[in-house]
Amino acid sequence: MSTAITLSEFLRSRRSLLRLEDVALPDFGGRRRVAGLRREEIAQLAGVSVDYYTRMEQGRVPNPSDAVLDALARALRLDGDATRHLYRLARPQPSTRHASRRQARPQGVRPMLQRLLDELVDVPAMVMGRRMDILAWNAAAVALFGDYGALDRAERNIARITFLDETSRELYADWPSCARENVAYLHLDAGRHPEDPQLASLIGELSMKCEDFRRWWAEHPVQDKTSGTKRFRHPVVGDLELAYETLRAADDPDQALITYAAEPGSPSHDGLRMLLAWAAGTPSRLDCGPCVS
Repeated sequence: MSTAITLSEFLRSRRSLLRLEDVALPDFGGRRRVAGLRREEIAQLAGVSVDYYTRMEQGRVPNPSDAVLDALARALRLDGDATRHLYRLARPQPSTRHASRRQARPQGVRPMLQRLLDELVDVPAMVMGRRMDILAWNAAAVALFGDYGALDRAERNIARITFLDETSRELYADWPSCARENVAYLHLDAGRHPEDPQLASLIGELSMKCEDFRRWWAEHPVQDKTSGTKRFRHPVVGDLELAYETLRAADDPDQALITYAAEPGSPSHDGLRMLLAWAAGTPSRLDCGPCVS
């Protein structure tokens, strides 16, 4: 994936979301041929020339300054995640042979994350790697999401399951919101690893097979996976509302431990306990395969 093309798509998509009423600019009338603001309007808001912004949108400014990028972020009303994404796209790091080899080989679960996962008995949890690959999980996660051990390794991917497995649309009470969050995270991952061929293949596959993914990908949302609440319609225990947290090691942002927990004393807490008790008597394949370092 070319960072110049991605930068162009990102800037155009964010420009298209803004309206004159969103910013302090006069409306001089006339037919607008594009959705959202014009290039010259963004340039005016950012305090740069129209030619400079046009070259930015075409990916032809090799090293824009912090001041310019910050001004563009303000003009486009970008949040923190989107601003960091803009910096990565505008200043792509040169690729190295070592980085390419590292991205191509399978990830191994960090030992500390595996130990934490093993300790979490009553909390559904999984370890997510690059491209939203599912690297490891516990028995409680199997009870909530299904048996990842029954899938081929290549199919153990949160985004692929969300968009290509019809049961995910039934499991998530607000499937569109969850699905859009996954699209936003994949965009963030693509900014971090613009030359990852497996990520490009995943995005291409999802774009071909799912119209929802293709439409949302074109909107270029950007959002990190941190914390929040998800609602489930579980086929065994019914409605559950669980808070999730994403824990990352400071020196390895490509792996994250994601946990799901219910508010103590809530109906969801009782429902989760019932689900885990039910699952304890159901055999499942928990082998996530050998770890590869």
